[in-house]
Amino acid sequence: MDLMSRLLSPYDLNPMGKNPLCAILAEEIDFERLARAPMKLFITATNVRTGRGHVFKNDAITPDVLLASACLPTMFQAIEIDGEPYWDGGYSGNPTITPLVRECKSQDTILVQINPVEREGSPRSASEILSRLNEVSFNAVLLKELRMIAVLRQVANPGNSEGAQWAGMRIHRVASEMLTELGASSKLNAEWEFFSLLHDEGRRSAQVFLETHALDLGRRSTLDLDVLLKNV
Repeated sequence: MDLMSRLLSPYDLNPMGKNPLCAILAEEIDFERLARAPMKLFITATNVRTGRGHVFKNDAITPDVLLASACLPTMFQAIEIDGEPYWDGGYSGNPTITPLVRECKSQDTILVQINPVEREGSPRSASEILSRLNEVSFNAVLLKELRMIAVLRQVANPGNSEGAQWAGMRIHRVASEMLTELGASSKLNAEWEFFSLLHDEGRRSAQVFLETHALDLGRRSTLDLDVLLKNV
């Protein structure tokens, strides 16, 4: 599949653009209830034409929006929404923190990291190089926003504008060392046992975070952002 995606586009392999996940999402998720939900949900997709991220909110979220937010262009045709084509939101914001600052009252953001920021060694095979390139690209926008928060925190007086809201955001991270041990081929592993493994590891990592940092929520950041300003 990896080799075929380099030689043929999704428009060649799946000319009708069928995705069985669309019907599953429509059946399993109550989108009308989601539109009325008090909890805010933001889904980002990348506009192929403009290259900019588009944030969809509760009442605009549909099966197509969810498919667009995870649309890798080498594997799926672009998802068209209101006449505009969209790809994975990771290319423009992974995730984008902006709506959490501008539209939410909470000053704590917990990032659940699925793409390692750092990896030991240097990739050698073609698939490893492409996988690491995607990880770097997907992390770049998030790191840029986190770096901006770190800079604003060092400003003596960020003022009362949006800059103060960014500076006051407390950042936390839930991550697993296991992800750095997985090879590039694991991203195409759709076996149920592997999904169960990831699910269990996610719950374990969340439990470790809560046991370590639960009392820090609402008080201080637990992710060191100043390290992002080194060697810049």
